[in-house]
Amino acid sequence: MAVTKATTASPAPGRASGETRTALLFIAPAMLGYLAFLVWPTLRGVYLSLTSFDLLSPAKWVGLDNYRRLVNDPVFWDSLGVTLHYVVVNIGVQTVVALLIAVLMHRLTSSTVLRGVVLAPYLVSNVVAGIVWLWILDTQLGVGNEIIEWLGFERIAFFGDASWAIPTIALVNVWRHVGYTALLIFAGLQSIPPTVYEAGRVDGASEWRMFRSITLPLLRPILSLVLIITVIGSFQVFDTVSVTTDGKPANATNVLQLYVYDLAFDRLQFGYASAISVALMLVLTAITVFQYRLMRAGRTDLG
Repeated sequence: MAVTKATTASPAPGRASGETRTALLFIAPAMLGYLAFLVWPTLRGVYLSLTSFDLLSPAKWVGLDNYRRLVNDPVFWDSLGVTLHYVVVNIGVQTVVALLIAVLMHRLTSSTVLRGVVLAPYLVSNVVAGIVWLWILDTQLGVGNEIIEWLGFERIAFFGDASWAIPTIALVNVWRHVGYTALLIFAGLQSIPPTVYEAGRVDGASEWRMFRSITLPLLRPILSLVLIITVIGSFQVFDTVSVTTDGKPANATNVLQLYVYDLAFDRLQFGYASAISVALMLVLTAITVFQYRLMRAGRTDLG
């Protein structure tokens, strides 16, 4: 009985080099965009953070002076605190609501129409969403406050009160982004084999027990990804704040990105604004690494 051994022929050198050139040609536009709009601005920002630059005269090297100023700047620390307040409210509410929506879609329905409805607010720009909710929640003419008054409560200055402004902006952005976040989590739920739920039912596990012991552990990698994306996005909040409160009242909504914009384009202190941006980049890098390792994002419990 003759046994034949299958061999895989390696591509000819000329053909391999041709395929490499074709691949490089396809990725060249994306690579040029990456270098032009991400790598170069980042390197330029790091350089400017070590200079005194006002756009009207050549940059003057000052070393770490901008970072020393940052450490002693009370407005920076106040803006950081405001930003952290926003991040905690936004991420906390958005993650819980998105997880609930995703689980309900996964367990109760497979309607693509419903998924489209859930995603619809994400298609609205942040500026438009901010303006619409500014009208809805206006203290004097907003339909939201009309309903509150009709229910027998006093009108609330959602964007004009220091204690309400940041939670309101955070919830506006939750409304816009929760559908997208829910669909990311929903995609992770679809990767969980149905057999594990069937085994849970056979063992008499309740829906809550299966959610706690099966869904959450197996969903950990996608939840880690979602948290990393949403935390980075939340620290970069700008447009919603700019069109609704512009940092008011009394700097109660003066988030870091708004402070950076004010320093750079209103006061022309590009060097110091760049230093704050670089510091924020380092903070986000550290948070991302911490989240990735804490939640073991690179490993799954699926066998």
